[in-house]
Amino acid sequence: MKLSLRIALLLALLTQMAHSDDTVWPREIETERGLVVMYQPQPEALQDNALEGRAAVSVTPSGDTEPVFGAIWFRARLETDRDERIATIADIEIQQTRFPNFSDDEAAPLKSLLETEIPRWDLPISIDALVASLDLVAERRAAAADLNNDAPDILFVSEPAVLITIDGDPRLQQQEGTSLMRVINTPFTILLDTKSKTYYLNADETTWYESADLTGDWRIADSVPREIADLAPPPDDSGPEDYPEAEGDDGDYDEPGPAPKVIVATSPTELISSTGDPEYTPIEGTDLLYVSNTDSDVLMDLNSLATYVLLSGRWYRADSMAGPWTWVAGEDLPADFAKIPEDSNMGTVLYAVPGTRLANEAVLDAQIPQTATVNRKTATLEVEYDGEPDFQPIEGTSLTYAVNSPTPVIKYESAYFAVDEGVWFVAGNPQGKWQAATEVPEEIYKIPPESPLYYVTFVRIYSYDDEEVNTGYTSGYTGTYVYNTTVVYGTGWYYPGWYGRWYYPRPATWGFHVRYNPWTGWSFGLSYSNGPFTFTIGTGGWYRGGWWGPGRYRGYRRGYRHGYRRGYRAGARAGYYAGQRASARNNLYRSQKNQARGTQVRADRSAAGARTRAATGKQNNVYADRDGNVHRRTDQGWQERTTQGWESRPDATREAVGQSAQLSQQQRDAVGERAGTADRSREQSMQSQQRNTQQQLDRTYQSRERGNQRTANYNRSRGGGGRGGGMRRR
Repeated sequence: MKLSLRIALLLALLTQMAHSDDTVWPREIETERGLVVMYQPQPEALQDNALEGRAAVSVTPSGDTEPVFGAIWFRARLETDRDERIATIADIEIQQTRFPNFSDDEAAPLKSLLETEIPRWDLPISIDALVASLDLVAERRAAAADLNNDAPDILFVSEPAVLITIDGDPRLQQQEGTSLMRVINTPFTILLDTKSKTYYLNADETTWYESADLTGDWRIADSVPREIADLAPPPDDSGPEDYPEAEGDDGDYDEPGPAPKVIVATSPTELISSTGDPEYTPIEGTDLLYVSNTDSDVLMDLNSLATYVLLSGRWYRADSMAGPWTWVAGEDLPADFAKIPEDSNMGTVLYAVPGTRLANEAVLDAQIPQTATVNRKTATLEVEYDGEPDFQPIEGTSLTYAVNSPTPVIKYESAYFAVDEGVWFVAGNPQGKWQAATEVPEEIYKIPPESPLYYVTFVRIYSYDDEEVNTGYTSGYTGTYVYNTTVVYGTGWYYPGWYGRWYYPRPATWGFHVRYNPWTGWSFGLSYSNGPFTFTIGTGGWYRGGWWGPGRYRGYRRGYRHGYRRGYRAGARAGYYAGQRASARNNLYRSQKNQARGTQVRADRSAAGARTRAATGKQNNVYADRDGNVHRRTDQGWQERTTQGWESRPDATREAVGQSAQLSQQQRDAVGERAGTADRSREQSMQSQQRNTQQQLDRTYQSRERGNQRTANYNRSRGGGGRGGGMRRR
């Protein structure tokens, strides 16, 4: 046993080392004409899976020992594997090359080498490094519009409690082979014993609550009829290893607590549950307090005494916990919200505070697609309808869609389009035969947020050939939307489900205590997390999935664990580790159905023989500015590559001011005040340009350092070095 464990640990360590090496920069390759080194790319724009950027490069011609530095601008296709947090820059097109210290004739053979060699490369890069290096200002992002921010019913209780959501008035249907009725329009297992007229709610494998009134008071059942017990859903497939302790955690979440109060809601509702009266704790450096004895995000502004809660990425304000609650745009929050320290227990809310680093990175991360290739010959689809297909209009478009199917099936003119687990299909009739689509009508991308099919607009087809289709989806497909300058979960609109022989729910924003962690992404859970029960999602019966968008996507897990309320310490050190375990369940392209279709995630090409390797003896500290000049960062500051080698650059502001003062005085003496004024204008322009260049380099350096730190945290976690809780972001 010990030998097997050692072998397993050794294999894990080797895998971690290989993965870590795959994303190390700079990259190099030896060619017949010389050694080519490419430093970490500096992205400039990302549209769908098309990445544009620049990078510093060096070429050491064969027979020489001194490298020649330059810059390239490129366009490439981005392949991503969000499970492994790795991307590949593939199909590189060199759009421009510049060697600032060489004439065009001298640079010609070097340009020829780069333009011939680099397009053959597949360059791995950490998604975390990529996100950190994208320029939010330059990035043209499409923010979702027309989302609904009306507050749901917000309930506050000062005792442990859980919210059980039912989609509208309860719908009951006979449980086959029994005298029981099942509430079908809820993801929880709720059964009615018609003999005793008692409702039973499943809490875990052996525990049930009971009540004579579905929306009344519930209590733990001392015993349940055998036919009730036999319908307990199977245990959640996640084990304790999916919820490891945060470093330094005392593990108190494993201790049984009191049985939580059950609150049943039939309209969009969120529950805030505290263990006793709210306990307010100061947030250092601010005039804010937070409620420390709840798993919800509740803050008080001492200046106004207003209470703020964060739900599904949206802020709501009230004068007291009793409400009423009104939506507050992030830009209208008190200024102290932006001063919340990242390493504080409330640092995780900063993703919803505009202008903060965590908010910016969350927005950028939401726009990086999960990509895959679909085999056109083997990709198939079967669509289920509850009766004959029933097509109804999609408001604001010329489209209709099948309301009685769990699969989004859309009719456009004489063709039918369906998207299933991130793959588009097309057929000549609603029953198929379905085949992988190679294009999708633009009309589909006009579907508004008011439609329950809005999420399909985030699945794109990028290109295709006779064998494969390159496709991908961004986080809107699984419910994350960029709204203004932050991310939110869900559209906020209520979509009634389909009721027939089957029940098909629609994507829901409210009722599942959705939370975001910058290191682990969105989590779904219960308001009360450290009691003895898990309230497993029900299976079987007439329930057909779909509360969280794509049918196979399992957003909901168990209740929250205490790692969440540990801010930066839980996230940066440990978030990736726990998230990695859950992420594979959420990459739709790795589902069994997609694997059977021949769908492949190809972001990590190292095993397929990528031709570059991590450069030896070279630091990842060389950058290209927007003009193609090459700089490197040292402990003493910035140096620029010139014909004399690396030369230190004085502070741009001080240098420009000194030159401006000196030259303007010379000009005034020579040609008078008018010439001096013109020269001052030129020098001021030069000063501004130099200052902007240095500021841009500083930002790029800081972003690269931050991204590399996040990558290092993730790589360490793969080897088991981190512990924490939460679900991986999509």
